[in-house]
Amino acid sequence: MENPVWHIGRPAVPAGTRSSSSAASEPRKTPVSFGLLLNLAAVCNTEDPAVLWGFITRYAPDATPEAAPYLDRLAVHAVAYYRDFVKPTKIYRIPDAAEKGALQALAAALEALPPDAGAEAIQTEIYEVGKRHEYGNLRDWFRMLYEVLLGQSAGPRFGSFVALYGKDETVALISRAVSGERA
Repeated sequence: MENPVWHIGRPAVPAGTRSSSSAASEPRKTPVSFGLLLNLAAVCNTEDPAVLWGFITRYAPDATPEAAPYLDRLAVHAVAYYRDFVKPTKIYRIPDAAEKGALQALAAALEALPPDAGAEAIQTEIYEVGKRHEYGNLRDWFRMLYEVLLGQSAGPRFGSFVALYGKDETVALISRAVSGERA
């Protein structure tokens, strides 16, 4: 019942949305959540699932469209959702001087992390940068990141997003935002 497909497709839940390994049939696990795929499509500004797969295979090397057809369907649906609902509503905002400083500090912190840093280590560093830049409420810090970098007021767990999108790509995204290119 935790899978939205159950509510849409019941009583005939589509094959592949449930695992046959248990009597309770839990939803199939994927290395990347649908929400993260939606945000990846949005930040990449892509309507091509192959672009998403370039990031997915870097994050989960054993995953391919052929080996993970359910994940492939999720990627197709993510780009369709992006095209139909997200792209028309994206509004990037220009960071103010203090936010630019915080973003530059975040870029430097990401660059300093080891190449194999996982999502949790990245998330911890993102929190630390927000705290150092006196965001009393870290929700404001993350809202700023989403609005400036993703063009929306909410988004994914940012450490997981950076792990999937790539540290270098995120640093480049931050550089474009600081220079005003994203707006």
